[in-house]
Amino acid sequence: MLWESRRCSQLDYCQFLVSSQINYTMTHLAAHTAAFSHDAVTRYLAGDHVTPGTLWAQVRGDLVPSPQGYLVFDDTVLDKNHSRTMAFVRRQWSGNEHHVIRGIGVVTCVYVNPELDRFWVIDYRLYAPEGPDGDGRTKPEQVREMLDAVLDPADPAYKALPVRAVLMDTWYAARPLFRRIEELGHVYYCPLKPNRLVDEARRPARVYTYTPIGALAWTAREQTHGKSVHLKDFPKGHRVRLFRLALSTERTDYVATNDSTQDSQAAVQSVYGCRWKIEQLHREAKQVTGIEHCQARRAESQRNHIGCALLVWARLAAVARATQQSIYTVKYGQLSAYLTQQLRRPTVRMTFA
Repeated sequence: MLWESRRCSQLDYCQFLVSSQINYTMTHLAAHTAAFSHDAVTRYLAGDHVTPGTLWAQVRGDLVPSPQGYLVFDDTVLDKNHSRTMAFVRRQWSGNEHHVIRGIGVVTCVYVNPELDRFWVIDYRLYAPEGPDGDGRTKPEQVREMLDAVLDPADPAYKALPVRAVLMDTWYAARPLFRRIEELGHVYYCPLKPNRLVDEARRPARVYTYTPIGALAWTAREQTHGKSVHLKDFPKGHRVRLFRLALSTERTDYVATNDSTQDSQAAVQSVYGCRWKIEQLHREAKQVTGIEHCQARRAESQRNHIGCALLVWARLAAVARATQQSIYTVKYGQLSAYLTQQLRRPTVRMTFA
């Protein structure tokens, strides 16, 4: 193939991720365009600078804020189980696989508008606590950085979004993060593990006797209205509301909130359900953007590919909302014209002996 003399751009690469259905490699892109070579694609991925700020600039005009909005944090692992030399790859727990795999950790931040039942990815970080390509930060530290960018007016990246509550996974149920949310004057809802130690009694001397959450006794009233507990290692006198959610016969979650006025298990379960929007983001991004399928080894190439994949998810989600379709219909509906054409004039015609 003869190539035109021009560079591959961010728009070119993102359009490829939008249009390609299965294969998301640089070789596949170069094989389907006369505009530039494989080397041009390689140079683009290694030389661009796609950042979380690039993503925010893309979504801020489409985002609809709400006083009832939720800020949701969680992480996902991009499966790189067969890689031994790729940047950012490390052994870590995968919730999808339910065991430790080799992969790239991505911590994401989603804004949910429950009134419209819509959500937007507004920030992300690559988890790389060690090595020359990492930032040396833990996942809770990365979440705090993204949290400040939304809730702290003094932060240089302040997004000024109205937030009713912050929702997180058990991984982030740590004192520094809880206390930071409280310092900023906001409310959190976060599940706690059954082995988390708490004291439910109110003693004048503040001498605590700790019990694992999973071993607590619950009265009929506490099942409906929750109970007040003190979390171990928190300041004396600090208390949160704890709720027991029986999600199924085999699963019970315990959710803590610093909203002292919250006394409805049904309301907590409704708020808690909004946290699954971020799981929807992770599933869709893996299925329709090729976020896991970049084979480049260099750190900047992986960083730019993941950033472009999230830009593509944001675009596909915006089109899906505008056309009232699912993101899968938008993605795979691009094959409709091809199938119509092939049924009319097949490239490979079926024959019988």
